Amino acid sequence: MELSVHSSEDVLPSANVGLPSALVPRQPPKPAYVTHRGPLVQLLLQQDPLGKARSGCPAEPQPHSGPRDARAQEQTPDLHQLHSRMELYGYPLKAKFNQPRPPPPKVLPATSTMTTSYKSRIPYHPESFSMPWMPNSYYKAAALNPTLSPLTESFPGLPPTKIVPFISERPNGIFSQHSLDDWHRSNMTNYKESETTRHNAERLRADLTRTIKDVYQQARRTQGESTKNLGERVNDIEYWKSELCIELDAMIRETNSLMDMQKRLERALADTEGPFQVAHKCLLNREKRMGIDLVNDDVEKQLITEIKTIRSCRERLQQCLDTVNCQLMCNKEARQELEKDLADKQMGHHIDSKCYQLKNTSRGIHYYKGVERVDATVSVPETWARFTDNNIFRSQSARATSAKLRASTESLLMGTADEMWRQFSKVNDAFTSRITETANAKSKIQTHLAKTRQEIFQIETKIQVIQKAIRDKEVQLKVSQTRLDERTRRPNVELCRDAAQIHLVREVNEINETLRNLHQCLRASEDMLQMLVRSKGVLEHDLVVKNNSLFIDQERCMGMRKSYPSTVQILGYVSAGLT
Repeated sequence: MELSVHSSEDVLPSANVGLPSALVPRQPPKPAYVTHRGPLVQLLLQQDPLGKARSGCPAEPQPHSGPRDARAQEQTPDLHQLHSRMELYGYPLKAKFNQPRPPPPKVLPATSTMTTSYKSRIPYHPESFSMPWMPNSYYKAAALNPTLSPLTESFPGLPPTKIVPFISERPNGIFSQHSLDDWHRSNMTNYKESETTRHNAERLRADLTRTIKDVYQQARRTQGESTKNLGERVNDIEYWKSELCIELDAMIRETNSLMDMQKRLERALADTEGPFQVAHKCLLNREKRMGIDLVNDDVEKQLITEIKTIRSCRERLQQCLDTVNCQLMCNKEARQELEKDLADKQMGHHIDSKCYQLKNTSRGIHYYKGVERVDATVSVPETWARFTDNNIFRSQSARATSAKLRASTESLLMGTADEMWRQFSKVNDAFTSRITETANAKSKIQTHLAKTRQEIFQIETKIQVIQKAIRDKEVQLKVSQTRLDERTRRPNVELCRDAAQIHLVREVNEINETLRNLHQCLRASEDMLQMLVRSKGVLEHDLVVKNNSLFIDQERCMGMRKSYPSTVQILGYVSAGLT
């Protein structure tokens, strides 16, 4: 295979594609990107003088040119095999994606235009991989010096017989940096940018003319509008001032009325303490009842109901009092807000009236540089009016709530007084009924006790009669048994079962049966006597219990319940100490 060596003129690319290289000024080629070469490519470049001439690097002299050069020449026919082996290793020697160069156009563009566009359109980045691949730039950008020494201890390097010179397949070595489409696209971009800039300039001139006219017109209207706005502001402040004064007077009257209701609630709550203590002491006294009289009767139920009623009334009164106190706090807060807002309105009215009266000929006007940049406002007209309106609405709501609270408190006082009085009457009626019932039971117990004592006396007499009869029968039994015992001593055939013997045996059996009946009657009589004695004891104990219950209900409880707070006191108009 013959190797053709290209001249330096054919290797250098032309800046103007299509002209002969001798008619175009030479420019140094610029690499499209920097690529790091592998060890195998570096070895090939080191041994290839033609590749060095193409990349612009002088061929280094070979210190040992002898048998090794001969072996290299002998191995040149294996160039295609080496190329295929290199492609398998991933180190291509040529750009396979480059297409054949298109034919040059008949009308060439101006050199200056293309030069200018190239100056601004050549991207260059050391690590860019998106630009066209150029062999000359590829080999010229190498930064490492190739060597035949082993790369590592385990890799001894390539033998000299495998090194072949690099052969470029480009016909003339000329590579264009941009296409014709890029050139036309660049021109269109410049045209559009120029047109956009002119359009913006024309619009700016029209805006400036209109702005100057608006400034003169605005200067004539500004002061008049400001004065008009100040006048409207003064009128608005006067309106809200009058509304605040009216609402403040109404709030003061409502607060005073609610404070009177608060005092009535406090007095009514204090007057419920007496009935509560009376009912509680009645329950404690009735717990001292004894025996069967310690019963959950209607009196106790009514007393418990009375305690629950009084406690419920006290809780409702206390809850109402707490609500009244909270409402008083709300009224005071609303009143303070109204007073504060009214004071601010008066100050604002004074300042805005002064500003409204200022003119160009007024005294006291000065320059205050930068005052327009100081924004100390905290509201806008909507929020300003809404603030005062909210204060008035809050005060009106508080007054309405206070009026409803006073009405509900009055109703509560009437309801609690009536409820407590009705329950007090029920307890008294229950006490009267229970006392009558206990007295009747006591009289009946006394009657039964007398009858029981009489029966006990009679049973004791009967027991004595039975005991005497038993003693008499026992004497008869002794006689009969003695006879039978003596007859057992008869000799031999004299032991005859005669009529006397049969009658004696029958007599003994009859006496034994009679004694058994008499002993049984005696035990029954003694048991009955014990029952009568026990009943007598129960009646006597029950009589003591009834007397104790009558004393507790009639003397202690009803003695405390003779007096009760009047309705006027319960309603809270007067205290208990003044009656």
